[in-house]
Amino acid sequence: MAQWIYRIVPTRPGMVADPTDAESAVVDEHFGYLQALKSAGILILAGRTQVEEGTWGITIFEAPDEASARAVMHTDPAVAAGVMSATLYPYAVAVARDGISE
Repeated sequence: MAQWIYRIVPTRPGMVADPTDAESAVVDEHFGYLQALKSAGILILAGRTQVEEGTWGITIFEAPDEASARAVMHTDPAVAAGVMSATLYPYAVAVARDGISE
């Protein structure tokens, strides 16, 4: 199975420091989506930088082809709602500690 990564960036610069109620709700859905990908065995890892200004996140996951990978990315509620913009790249974990898919 091929590995993929998408990088997400908030579309509104102040979102992390001062999210609207709607943005907070979408981010909660985004986290639930990532949890569902993990439960389905698709997600390898996800996270974000821990700064309010200029923050960005990554989602590393498995998908059989680019079309499937794009579907995973575009189905992410934060991307679908336009709260975050995303860019997809083919990826390969080169070295990982035990317990992380390679």
